[in-house]
Order: sequence, then C-alpha cells, then structure tokens
Amino acid sequence: AAISACEKGGRPDTALDLLDEMKGRGLEPNVITYNAAISACEKGGRTDTALDLLAEMKERGLEPDVITYNAAISACEKGGRPDTALDLLDEMKGRGLEPNVITYNAAISACEKGGRTDTALDLLAEMKERGLEPDVITYNAAISACE
Repeated sequence: AAISACEKGGRPDTALDLLDEMKGRGLEPNVITYNAAISACEKGGRTDTALDLLAEMKERGLEPDVITYNAAISACEKGGRPDTALDLLDEMKGRGLEPNVITYNAAISACEKGGRTDTALDLLAEMKERGLEPDVITYNAAISACE
C-alpha cells in the first residue's frame, strides 16, 4: 500500500526505497508490489528503472500481468523508446496475455512519439481486429502520428 501511495503521489524514489527496504527485511515482493513500483517509475519518467524492475521481477520467478506490461509500455512511451514498447507488446502476447485498450494506447503513443506512423496505424487496426473499442486517447495518438 505504501509503494502504491508513492506511485499515486509521484514519488518514484520513495517507492524504490520502500521496495529495497522490503527486500532488505527478507520480505518477498509480489506482482502487485512490482506493478506499483514500475508504475511509480513510469509516472516519474524513470524508464530504465521501470524496465530493470520488470527484468528483476521475471528473474525472481514472478509472472508479469497486463498491468505490469501496461506500466512498462507506458514508461517506454514516456521515455521515447518505441522499439522497446513494441517488443514488450510482443512479449506480452507471447506469454498469452491479452492486451487491452490501455496497452494499445501506450504502444500507439510510443509509435507516435517515435515517428512510427505506419506501425501506429497497424496497431490501431490490430486493436479493432481483436475486438477492442478504440477510445479518444487511441484516436488522438493515431491522428498525431499522422501529422
């Protein structure tokens, strides 16, 4: 709960300190803990740290979920790393997880910011093919990609 509060309060450094303290006390972080920490890093513009936490989580044998990938892909979008965002989207699907509107919005926005217009439009089409309803954020990102 404390790490989640830091995430909501925009305090990624405090969230990371709490995660380290938790591990230092022999407590095992779970998926929810990592999701909150990754999300805190995403909101704080700490892309590399978010990706490091995702890797650490997997090394500890924890299975990332849709929320994990959404936060990591959003971190890549904010950090200007469209290729990494797309790799994570592919990895997510490869693990049998179903991307949702949030996932596609982050990936489309990452492509838009990275100048990958065709890929952004391909993701919009893929999203519709999967039966997901694009929202205002989706269309704004796709339109911006075309500018």
